[in-house]
Amino acid sequence: MGKASVKKNKSIYQTTRERLELSREAASELMVGITPERLERLENGKQPILPEDVLAMAKAYNAPILCNRYCAEDCPIGRKTVRAIEPKELAQLVLETLDSLNSLGDSSGRLISISADSLIKENELAAFVEIQAELERIAFAAEGLRLWVEQGLAEGRIDPLRYAELRKRLSQT
Repeated sequence: MGKASVKKNKSIYQTTRERLELSREAASELMVGITPERLERLENGKQPILPEDVLAMAKAYNAPILCNRYCAEDCPIGRKTVRAIEPKELAQLVLETLDSLNSLGDSSGRLISISADSLIKENELAAFVEIQAELERIAFAAEGLRLWVEQGLAEGRIDPLRYAELRKRLSQT
């Protein structure tokens, strides 16, 4: 590996590459169309990063988190709609998901009652906002779990063929 950078506030693209102990030259060999010079400009924010650049890096580095971070931080649309996910262990993700589901509790009946007339009345708004917040927590936990699975597939902790087979079977039911 070449000389390590001492720059502060490195991009996630650079820190991910460096964690793998890849020089820019070695990393660029793993990606089509990204030269070491271009990779340096992308990592340092001197050239706009494109979705295809992120996909190439995510694949080369076995780091699906790069896609989430791009959407949440670099993409103009994603900055408004996507939250950055912090990688967590499976047990933590499961506990957070179950906590959110438990918090939702009997609110599903209340949500049906609120939405039955396709209007949210003034006296229903506070309950609706609370239920919406809990549903967003569940969705965020599910996204964290999806990212954990993608990382597990990329790292070989999950058998990709068996996983795809089971997902296909599930989608057919």
